[in-house]
Amino acid sequence: MEMPQPNLDILAKKSVVVAALLKVMARDAVIDDPSETRAYECDALTAYKCAPMIVVLPTSTQEVSDVLKICQGHGVPVVPRGAGTSLAGGALPTADCVILGIAKMNNVLETDYDNRLIRVQSGRTNLSVSGAVEEEDFFYAPDPSSQLACVIAGNIAMNSGGAHCLKYGVTTNNLLGVKLVMMNGEIVDIGGGHLDAGGLDLLGVICGSEGQLGVVTEATLRILPKPEGARPVLIAFDSNQVAGSCVADIIKAGVLPVAIEFMDRPIIEICENFAKAGYPECEALLIVEVEGSEAEIQDQMDRINVIAQKHNPVEIRQSQSAAESEAIWLGRKSAFGAVGQVADYMCLDGTIPVSALSEVLRRIEELSQQYGLRVGNVFHAGDGNMHPLIMYDANKDGDLALCEAMGADVLRLCVEVGGCLTGEHGVGIEKRDLMETQYSAGDLEIQMAIKDVFDPSWLLNPAKVFPLAVSQSRTAA
Repeated sequence: MEMPQPNLDILAKKSVVVAALLKVMARDAVIDDPSETRAYECDALTAYKCAPMIVVLPTSTQEVSDVLKICQGHGVPVVPRGAGTSLAGGALPTADCVILGIAKMNNVLETDYDNRLIRVQSGRTNLSVSGAVEEEDFFYAPDPSSQLACVIAGNIAMNSGGAHCLKYGVTTNNLLGVKLVMMNGEIVDIGGGHLDAGGLDLLGVICGSEGQLGVVTEATLRILPKPEGARPVLIAFDSNQVAGSCVADIIKAGVLPVAIEFMDRPIIEICENFAKAGYPECEALLIVEVEGSEAEIQDQMDRINVIAQKHNPVEIRQSQSAAESEAIWLGRKSAFGAVGQVADYMCLDGTIPVSALSEVLRRIEELSQQYGLRVGNVFHAGDGNMHPLIMYDANKDGDLALCEAMGADVLRLCVEVGGCLTGEHGVGIEKRDLMETQYSAGDLEIQMAIKDVFDPSWLLNPAKVFPLAVSQSRTAA
């Protein structure tokens, strides 16, 4: 993966930049010892590493503003960082950058149950947002698999989703407003605690912008009353394609489960060995969860059962208790950690039309045989957000390059069938060089023109999202 060469002039004035930062921040909030900056050398895309020049850990919006003013004044690139859980290299440093980590900014600033909103500092973890309101029987809907660790700033940057996004939507559907610090240090409020803001939809521009436009320090989020109840059903099939067809038929029938999760045989076997969830012997399984009153749940379960029976399932296991529900979800929630115990892997997140699910799964199997790499599929099937896990050996010469080549082909396939490169992980560096597969030169020019407005010097999150050759004229200037 190509990255720009560090600017030697910036590296030469490291001590000057550190001295300026120490005037506005405490000594323990500025990390410049190379042995300590290595802790920030990568995010969850661990195949690529580069220690940053400096790391700063602000505790307030004003400190973020002060840091950005200093960095702009010295021409120093800034990489915003939440919890470092990005699977697309979204927080990968450059050797001449300042990492701006917002993890210490994690307070709840306001809760308003009448208007169903909560305002938090953006370093608060996803799961702890729901934790702050659960005693009043509310919750925050987006639930990425990394929700225990990932923070709201990163969720906003990548427009994260999760298992329950089929019914509740992704981050953009649950974000009401942000406090944003621009690269010149200007602090702006966009949106807020109301249904919609007048004028341009700047909030829609910020959500999913991957740290290219500014640093989000506060977020106003929609919270929802907890449903009366919820229940999953596990449906096992003897082929991936049949399971994919069942998903399409559930959606086509107008049933709206809160989640439809897919797991294929390699993932089922790995998760069963790890979590002992008691999954059946099968080629593929779906976990379909519905919610509402008991009558609503049973009606949806009956309709799903009728649809599933038409596809000759190996087994249908409907939960009858909280313990059975936990067992059904146990393997799925253990998937990424379980695979990490048996192999190195790259997790993709191309998104496709649900109607193309069977075809895409078949072609992924063909690519697996072509490249000689094992693939496990575990993903949010209801909205077509694919998560193929391509397994390889990081210690074997050439295996990473082979894995990357296969991953690129899978993502091209997603675009080919009418989908897109990313559903929730973002572009980062992982998909940067594939952007021209999905977007025309004119499309990319419009996107870069927006960045020109927010970050004219192109100092924020360098070398991400836009192919280096496409953005070269701007970054060189």
